[in-house]
Amino acid sequence: MNEVRPDAEVALVIDLDGTLLKSDLLVESTLSLLGRKPWLVLQLPLWLSRGKAHLKQEIARRVELDVTCMPWDERVLALAREHAGQRPVVLCTASDERLASAVARHLGVFDAVIASDGQRNLSGAAKAQALCERYGERGFDYVGNGRADLAVWAKARRAIVANAPQSLARAAAANCELDSHLPSTGGQWRSWAKALRLHQWLKNVLLFVPVLAAHRFFELDTLLRCGLGFVAFSLCASSVYLLNDLLDLTADRHHPSKSKRPFAAGRLPLVHGLAAVPMLLLSAFALALWLSPLFAGVLALYYVLTLAYSLRLKKRVMVDVIALAGLYTIRILAGGALIATPPSYWLLAFSMFLFLSLAMLKRYTELLALVGRGRSKTSGRGYDVDDLHLLQSFGAASGYQAVLVLALYINSSASELLYRHPQVLWLWCPMLLYWISRAWMIAYRGVMRDDPVIFAATDRVSQVVLVVCAAIAAGAI
Repeated sequence: MNEVRPDAEVALVIDLDGTLLKSDLLVESTLSLLGRKPWLVLQLPLWLSRGKAHLKQEIARRVELDVTCMPWDERVLALAREHAGQRPVVLCTASDERLASAVARHLGVFDAVIASDGQRNLSGAAKAQALCERYGERGFDYVGNGRADLAVWAKARRAIVANAPQSLARAAAANCELDSHLPSTGGQWRSWAKALRLHQWLKNVLLFVPVLAAHRFFELDTLLRCGLGFVAFSLCASSVYLLNDLLDLTADRHHPSKSKRPFAAGRLPLVHGLAAVPMLLLSAFALALWLSPLFAGVLALYYVLTLAYSLRLKKRVMVDVIALAGLYTIRILAGGALIATPPSYWLLAFSMFLFLSLAMLKRYTELLALVGRGRSKTSGRGYDVDDLHLLQSFGAASGYQAVLVLALYINSSASELLYRHPQVLWLWCPMLLYWISRAWMIAYRGVMRDDPVIFAATDRVSQVVLVVCAAIAAGAI
């Protein structure tokens, strides 16, 4: 018969990954390492061949994770604080001891840390053995979240199940007394919709621009091909958005709005995101190859540039905005590849100037938001608030250059090939001048909250300007 021990003599042992922390330190540290030194991916299999504990130790030696902004489960943290000072509160995790100790120092609530040490991977049965060696069988209550913890609950006095389904709570109750169950929060479908950036798919409507420019908008087959191309581009873009979020966890957590993104906030498991990235990418390229090898080639160019932007270019002053403008223009090139009608140089020049203006507008709004929060420099970017006036000047000038290109096109012989009354198109110029000036005025006043391209698609005045421009085009045809 087991001796009944008072609570003061029974340790409260809390797991870290997925329990106290709504994330996984091994995945986070690996992403941090590869984000800074991607060539070390070749070392991972070598480290893993010497055991998972060795892999964790080698990665932990090379990274410095910011534990001050990580997504903690406040219910579990409150439990630890409630028992602190009344009985031993222990952090026990399969993560490397270097990272676990950093967490314990930050939270300041644990009396001891038991973690993987490069030799022993402290998971499942190994964790149960380590706890029994220190506290004895039934000498601890254990808070966990996974099926690997069943081996620990088999040796524990009581089980607290956190962030897990009811089925795991029932399995834990079969091993020891179930104290409580803290179920995981729902809303995963909504979190996935946010992580995939479904609203950003609006940008891929640019694939239809060559169809409109070539006056082929009544060809159902052409529209269908562009619709499928839209899907391929959207899947590819979402794969990059997910990868970007996974690589930018720390920077996002320091941002007032990006900190609410599903992976940064711990609402979606990082491993699910890692699995979704290649699935989305393979689906996108399978569809693109079926549509057209040339279109697939343009999509590959888009992917490489987007990946370069996510990994490096977004940190380079001015290079980032030129890359963004190029990504928008590539969408127009992709639309031309789909319908076997290359966009004119007029259209490409117009789009580069216009989207460079919008890219600078995006950076301008981010910097202006920093001023409101009393900060002087962006996190993960090369800009500071002193660049505001320069960005405003460059961005507005680029937008007006787009209007100049449009005016030169209208006055050229190229417009006469597509329009019977090209002189009517002159009305486009004041409409575009108004829209660009208004967008920059809204940004200057600090009331632009969305990405400028999303703003253009959802703003009521912008929609009216678009309808008027469409009516002008119809009058010119």
